[in-house]
Amino acid sequence: MNLFQKELQKEFPGISGFSERNLWLMTQFYNEYQNVEFLQPLVAEISWTKHITIMSKCKDNQERRFYIMVTKNFGWSKNVLIHQIENKTYEKYLLGQTNFETTLPDSIKNQAVLAIKDEYTFDFMDLADNHSERQLEASLVNNVRSFLLEMGSQFTFIGNQYKIKLEDKEYFYV
Repeated sequence: MNLFQKELQKEFPGISGFSERNLWLMTQFYNEYQNVEFLQPLVAEISWTKHITIMSKCKDNQERRFYIMVTKNFGWSKNVLIHQIENKTYEKYLLGQTNFETTLPDSIKNQAVLAIKDEYTFDFMDLADNHSERQLEASLVNNVRSFLLEMGSQFTFIGNQYKIKLEDKEYFYV
């Protein structure tokens, strides 16, 4: 433990996190965020670990702002955040921006947005190139949160394989 760390520990007894690496990260964080007015209010919105992930993987301040806000809004874990950054969610978001909100009637806005989304990333499922429908369903159910985050924010999961019985005949609504 260096002298600075010892002094901090003496000044803030019982507080941890003053490792040499963390002190360097704190300095870097301060230097990179101090003059960026729109990032300063967002600092308290997510955990330190997530900020470090964003700071180390995103060099553009607008991209950092995007990931801070969506991490807060969707409650992403660190692993989901890393996955989203590696899958270039920010870039896909920028490419997918449209004027649909202001130009289309409410009845078709969502369909229009889905119609232009041309790429889905399902690498979180770890399926072989050749897989059965049953394997796909099992993997989706096991990874439903990741799947819904990839599909967009307007989806929810209520269950799978609902049984419907009509005239003594069973059907499964998937």
